[in-house]
Amino acid sequence: MKRLLSLFSLRTTIILTLSLMTSACGFHLRGDYLLPEELHEISLSTFDQYSDLTRNVQKQLRMNGIRQVAPTALTPSLNLISESIGERTLSLYQNSRAAEKELTYNVKYSVLIPNHDIKTYTTTVNRNYLDNPLTALAKSVERDMIEDEMRTQASEQILRQMARLKADDAATDTTDSITNEDATETTITTTENTQ
Repeated sequence: MKRLLSLFSLRTTIILTLSLMTSACGFHLRGDYLLPEELHEISLSTFDQYSDLTRNVQKQLRMNGIRQVAPTALTPSLNLISESIGERTLSLYQNSRAAEKELTYNVKYSVLIPNHDIKTYTTTVNRNYLDNPLTALAKSVERDMIEDEMRTQASEQILRQMARLKADDAATDTTDSITNEDATETTITTTENTQ
């Protein structure tokens, strides 16, 4: 019995030590973003309040503990401006049919924090897939699944970019002090390629 107790305490000690070491080194779980204090409440405006992208962004906001509130002059706002999906052929079969395609999903959005400039971002997610002509029914289902995954990745990128706002503001403040302060809108493009 004592041996079992000592083995249990040894395991507990090892697990506790490992968990303290990973938290001390700054390790965070994937999807856990350190958002600026100003962004714990945000108003979300969108081009289509019932779109899949809007639902994905709302889910990401909830998962990161951000409350959605009504828009006011003192509330930070996230504005989903537009989304688009493009397609291009990467390779052909011998009979000139498309063998491999690349889907490109673009989301344009802006973030406004009171007393700061409006920042406009464009997030791009690229995916390649094989277009097998023998599986006609499965093609449309596969494409829908890929588009859903791309929307999810884009909404995760939006949150990652919002987590960087504090660092971007610090960099902007230093460059603004060197240059003039006439610019009121900043445009940034982020891209993610997935195979």
